[in-house]
Amino acid sequence: MVKIAIAGGSGNVAQEIIDVLVAAKKHEILLLTRKDAPAHSGAPGLEWVKADYGDPKQLAQILQGVHTVLSFIATVEDPASTVQKNLIDAAVQAGVKRFAPSEWSTSGLEHLSWYAYKAETRRCLKELNKNKKVLEYTLFQPGLFLNYLTSPYKSSKHVHVMETPFDFHARRALVLDGGDDDPITFTTVQDVAHVVARAIDFEGEWPVVSGIRGADISVGKLIALGEKIRGKSFEVEKLKADELESGAWKSSWIPKLDHPSIPPEQVSMFSRIIVAGILLAISAKAYSCSDEWNQLLPDYKFTQPEEFLSEAWRGKP
Repeated sequence: MVKIAIAGGSGNVAQEIIDVLVAAKKHEILLLTRKDAPAHSGAPGLEWVKADYGDPKQLAQILQGVHTVLSFIATVEDPASTVQKNLIDAAVQAGVKRFAPSEWSTSGLEHLSWYAYKAETRRCLKELNKNKKVLEYTLFQPGLFLNYLTSPYKSSKHVHVMETPFDFHARRALVLDGGDDDPITFTTVQDVAHVVARAIDFEGEWPVVSGIRGADISVGKLIALGEKIRGKSFEVEKLKADELESGAWKSSWIPKLDHPSIPPEQVSMFSRIIVAGILLAISAKAYSCSDEWNQLLPDYKFTQPEEFLSEAWRGKP
């Protein structure tokens, strides 16, 4: 049994992982929140604590006795990654053994400007351990959540489903011209939660890169799978790389990427930026993730896209 601190514990992905950890009844879980802690934790072994992410000393006090820190704070507006750096400093001061920064998506960061804070966090952690290991850390990278492809229908308890360039509901897709063979790693958030729970129990040293690979599938094969499951051909619009890069691209529709971290009044603007970035990043193999935890947990059976999506779309219009 160890004590786990979760920063950004009210977030969608964090809640999925917390549910698995609570159900296991193995660990003490500390949830850090910027708001006043609720009077009741809601589950045995679960404690909320109010944290000031701008105060490393206060964070270090909170993290006393903590073995593992998992961060889920998306600081899109803070490319310098001040919050993550403060958490790292506090973890070192408090003697935390393991740290997982806010990653939970791509391996590469090309064309993904809103992930600038991740690049800075990676740089900071690498520098920290340059001469000797100060903090054991890992970057959990599961690619795209397969759950997003069931939009507008929820396929997990907590994750907010968003539209993507691959719209199974309306049987349509936006793709990069010439990018049919580009690979994407898809993993269900349920698999991610179970793998992270096992990673916490893992007695060996965490790898720096923690690829979690549900399945790799090319853009072309994904669309073919969608057509098979949905029973009709998809309307596919092919976009030019130079137009995506310049922002001059046009399409008959734009996915609504209303991620909880994006203010509602900015969703339309950011959707154009994010769609272009995602398509270019797929081409750059940023969404193709490694399989470190598949190798470390050879007995774990990952949910496959056809199985998951066929069930999710069964009987849906």
